Order: sequence, then structure tokens, then C-alpha cells
Amino acid sequence: MELRHEHRQSQTLSPRLQHAVRLLQMSSLDFSTMVTDMLGRNPFLEVTEGQDDGGSLESEMAVAAQPVMADSPEPLPDDREIWRAESSGSLRRAEDGELSALEMTAAQTSLREHLRSQLNVLRLSSRDLLLASVIAESVDDDGYLRSSLEELAAVVQMHPPVEIGEMQIALKRVQALDPLGVGARNVAECLLLQLPKIDCMRSRSLAERIITQHLNLLASRDIPGLAQLLDITVAEAETVCLKLRRFDPRPGWRYETSQAAYIVPDVLTTKVRGQWRVQLNPAVIPKVRMNQVYAELFQRHRNQGHAEMANHLQEARWTMRNIEQRFSTILDVADAIVKRQRHFLEFGAMAMKPLGLKEIADEVGIHESTVSRVTNNKFLATPTGVYELKYFFSRAIVSSNGSACSGTAIRGLIKDIIEAEKPETPLSDAEITRQLARQGLVVARRTVTKYRQMLRIEAVDRRRQHS
Repeated sequence: MELRHEHRQSQTLSPRLQHAVRLLQMSSLDFSTMVTDMLGRNPFLEVTEGQDDGGSLESEMAVAAQPVMADSPEPLPDDREIWRAESSGSLRRAEDGELSALEMTAAQTSLREHLRSQLNVLRLSSRDLLLASVIAESVDDDGYLRSSLEELAAVVQMHPPVEIGEMQIALKRVQALDPLGVGARNVAECLLLQLPKIDCMRSRSLAERIITQHLNLLASRDIPGLAQLLDITVAEAETVCLKLRRFDPRPGWRYETSQAAYIVPDVLTTKVRGQWRVQLNPAVIPKVRMNQVYAELFQRHRNQGHAEMANHLQEARWTMRNIEQRFSTILDVADAIVKRQRHFLEFGAMAMKPLGLKEIADEVGIHESTVSRVTNNKFLATPTGVYELKYFFSRAIVSSNGSACSGTAIRGLIKDIIEAEKPETPLSDAEITRQLARQGLVVARRTVTKYRQMLRIEAVDRRRQHS
């Protein structure tokens, strides 16, 4: 054993820098949640009240970043005023005694609640109701039963023990409920449970044969093949397939109660006098500031017994600086992106230019990793839509004449080519590759396939429509 001294250089992040990095890579929703949580536990931070929503962006940033002056503290709201405001809200009765519009709004019902409400009105014994409820509670959000009956029977502790035959009867009861198709174990069973939607007995019989024997042909839209195997005309096969396509392969989705996730853009861009201008979205800027009165009182009476309060004060100061740094960095990066992608804003995806992180990093004067954090989960609102900032980055694809083209432009061109194809003779990925080559763009077929999948466009067999 021996002792040796080694000198190594390593880069470590200070607590303040770690805090800044965490704030920078957060999405607007996570950032807002973090600030709200910090407001609730840090006495040196407070919400800025009474700001004019129509004010300029600069004033919003000034309010968010600057501390309040000690000689002009804002009075804290009276709790009684808060209670009065809540009691006079929209949930109160109208003056004429009628319910308000909000009270008459239909409550959202989940799939399992919908199934339970139907089971509760059936004349079932307590044992049968329990078994049917176990199956109803095991149905997933798509409306399918993914667990086996044996597994569910083992869960139920009853005397006498539950038999598989009882579980099969309970399953039939659940499958007879609304919506049709609920409780199915696979897609074929889900479609079979929806056959009562077809009134014509002949069409229903043909639909059953298609589901049980030729489901793959239905998925690939091979109408002539189905007609030949069923010994019917192509027109009749098309009619039956059209009825089947109206079935719901995920019957539970209509009762999905999860709220849609709305994207709030971090940056807005508009064209002013021929120039594209960017500005921060005031809606994402937290109205928070330092409570200078508390800070000065603490500094005046500070002693070593207030370590926790000292940490709060330091955290509040870091937070205010890092909030300002976060938004100024986002704004600088977005401005640099818009300057380079102005043709995209004016002419669409096919005008997107190749762009790398290093180019923006050199322009703004920050590291590439910082650009990566800024562009992740940050969104830019344009006149044509809302895009994530990282959407504007793509590697260069060199054409035969030496010019560079971005992957986004290639995807836009592929989309245009597919939209212009004939439904009876759609283009394969290899044919699309050849068309791109004729336009001077040498792209591998696997790249075309990847871009088509990114555009959520089905393969050639799924796109073919038989006449």
C-alpha cells in the first residue's frame, strides 16, 4: 500500500447554479407549480398584486424581478374579504331562487362509474353484484379487460369459493352494459359485441365472418380479397366494411375524464412593419417579488439563532435572480431562432433551414447544453401555430446541387407528395424516395419511412382505397 497525491481538475456546480439549471429546464407548468410552492413556504416572497394586464412586457419583467421598496409596502389582504369574495361567487343561487348555469353543468362520469351505475339497478344478488363489480373495476380506460378471469377469481375472497363459471356469467353481464364492446378481451371480441348495431341480418352475418375469419383483410382494407373469400360483390363487401369501421375499437375513450393538456406558449412572435418581433408571454411570467420589509426586519434583528430564516432569505434572492435569468435566456434564444427561421414563419415547413444548437449558442453567448435546456418544453406561438422551440432544429441534408435542406422541410415535402397521390394507387416509401431524388434530394428509404411515421401517415397498404 502506498499514498500518492494526484491533481485533477473537475467542474462542480454551486448550489446557486444548480438551482438556476433546474429552473431553466422546467416547463412553464412545472415552473409555475414550483413558484407557487415556494410562495407558500418562503416568507420573503410574495405575490405582486394589482398589475395591469395590458401593460408592456418590460413592465411585467420589472415587476417580477425588482423588490418592493421598504417605504411602500402593500397591505396584506384581509381574510374576511377573501371569504366574502368566495361566498359571492358563481355557485350561489340566483336572486329568483333558480340554480346558476354552473350548477347545472353536467358532471363528468368515468367509465367505471358509468358501469357501476348500471349494475346497481340490476336485480342481482349481493354475490353476483360483487363479481360483476370486480370485473367492471378491472376494465381499463380503453374499455378492455386485460386480466384473466382466473386472476380475478383468486382476488375475491368469498365462501363458497368463486368458480370460473360464475366469473364467466359476471363477464357476460358486464359485456351487456353500455357502451357496447366494454369488457372485451381483444379487438375481435370488442367488435363482435357491437354487432347489434347492424340491423340487417345478412350484413350482420357477413360482418361476423369478417371479424372472426378475415380481420387482417379488414385492417388492410383489402375489399376485393374479402369479396372473393365471402363470395359476394365488391360493393356489398365495401358496405359491410363501412359499417364495421363505424364500430368503436376503444369504447372506454368516450368516458375518459382526464383533462386536455393545453399548451401555454412561453414566447410570442408577430410581424411588425416587415420584421418578426418576439416577446415573452406575460401569462407565464410569475408575479412574484421580494418582500423587502421582511428582509430588512430580519437583517436588522439577525442573529445566529435564525439559520432557517437566513436560508429562506438566500433562497428568495436566488429565486428572483434566476427567474429573471430564465426569461431573459428564453427570450434571447427564441429571438435568435426566429431570425434564422423567418422564412419558415412566412412560407411554411418547406422553408425551414437547417439549424444546430451550436449556432444559437454562439449567437447568444451560452453553452450548447443551455440551449438544449431552454428549447425543451418551451413553446413559441406563431401566426400559423404553436411549436416547441426544439422543433426549429434539424440537421442539414445536402441536395445534389450542393444546397442544404432541413429534415423538417423534407417532412413537409413528403407530406405534400402523399397528399397529392391517387387513393387507388398510393406511393410506397421507395417511390417517394425516387421522387425526392428526381428533385435533387438524396434521402435513404428508411429515412423516408421514419419521416412518414413521424407525420403519423399510414403505410401504403393502409392508404390504398379500392374502387
